[in-house]
Amino acid sequence: MKIGLFFGSFNPIHIGHLIIANVMQDRADLDEIWFVVSPQNPLKKQTSLIHEFDRLKMVELAIADHFYFRVSDVEFHMPRPSYTIDTLTYLSDKHPQHDFKLIIGGDNLTHFHKWKNHETLLEEYGLYVYPRPGEQNKMDHPNIRYVEAPLMDISATFIRQTIKSGHSVKYLLPQAVEDYIRDKKLFF
Repeated sequence: MKIGLFFGSFNPIHIGHLIIANVMQDRADLDEIWFVVSPQNPLKKQTSLIHEFDRLKMVELAIADHFYFRVSDVEFHMPRPSYTIDTLTYLSDKHPQHDFKLIIGGDNLTHFHKWKNHETLLEEYGLYVYPRPGEQNKMDHPNIRYVEAPLMDISATFIRQTIKSGHSVKYLLPQAVEDYIRDKKLFF
């Protein structure tokens, strides 16, 4: 199977993530989308991250009724910070029957050259790229596939701030995720 790996902190997972994943699975040649919950992104500060198990649970709740979506905690068991190339190498060794592709937003292409072993990522796995607001760079490479998708400008930062200020996040989060956040008093 061809598996699209959608990495993220998912702090929290929101409707934008789900829309992009659904479009990728539906319009690209991907059999499944695996949401890889990253405990720590090496290019981001960890200060505002809630516990990784809460983020994992929210992804599980968000994708529970989608047949083609899976969640992975593989990076929970790897050295931190986790690097995409290390995770892909591990997954490829563990699941040699699958062909893994990396799903990223077009805005990530600007800094893609800073990623550990970015050339190997490109050559051995390839990128499936969805459009992002403010996207400037387009790379021309045979292992990059641009997938037409809605331009999503929903940020987890905005959602966290909205929750903290006591405003509604209706339609920004799946209901099960919103309920989980309120029950556990996350981001307040």
